Amino acid sequence: MSVDRAAASIYTGVWAGLRRWFRVPSEPPSLPDDSAEPLRQIHPAAGFLRYLKLKFWVVLTAVDGAIAVAWLALAARHPRGAMILLVLALLIAVVPDVVVYVALRLRYDTTWYVISGRSLRIRRGIWVLREMTVTFENVQNIKLTQGPLMRYFGIKNLLVETAGAAASSAGPEGGGPAENQAVLEGLDNADEIRDLIMSRVRASRSAGLGDESRREAAAGSRASALHTLTPAQVQLLREIRDAAASLAR
Repeated sequence: MSVDRAAASIYTGVWAGLRRWFRVPSEPPSLPDDSAEPLRQIHPAAGFLRYLKLKFWVVLTAVDGAIAVAWLALAARHPRGAMILLVLALLIAVVPDVVVYVALRLRYDTTWYVISGRSLRIRRGIWVLREMTVTFENVQNIKLTQGPLMRYFGIKNLLVETAGAAASSAGPEGGGPAENQAVLEGLDNADEIRDLIMSRVRASRSAGLGDESRREAAAGSRASALHTLTPAQVQLLREIRDAAASLAR
């Protein structure tokens, strides 16, 4: 069995145990939807996991390298003390790395984006399960972000901003989401998803404009009805108005 297969097998067992322990749902979230549009369930691309792993290895190399240099410097001055601290140094270097590596994989596996005809829902997390729902009526802006490293892995982040989010900004590779900002991380089809969301935003606003048009038409009908009053009826209404005003004094 290869190292990758062994690691995958160990992770599968760890993930199954953690899922039972934390009661993390293994299926993507659902959305109530009575529209004719199909429900779209999206998971980050495989390139996003490779992107997270590369960032992990870069940080790991820097931290473990610093620990190794510190231990070698201590060994040069106090060989006996360095040998005593060797086990502790290995634990400091290895245990956090394993925990962070598993956490990265868990972050990837528990991230889902669900798009219905009316809204977008994002779910991520395992220790703390976070869900965010954005209705398309409230969407103000949609944009893509992609840094050089993300470009190498062929992925982009999609930022969906609602009212008040335009004043906040994210880094070139997405950064942390603002309070009024939903971020779909690690998409290899971000342009397609952007077009899908924009089409549903337009459809939602068109439905709203249709309602507004009906309200305006009703108001126009009432105004036209007023114009059909005869001069005698208008004079009677004025007399009633003046009488009511005089009683109010």
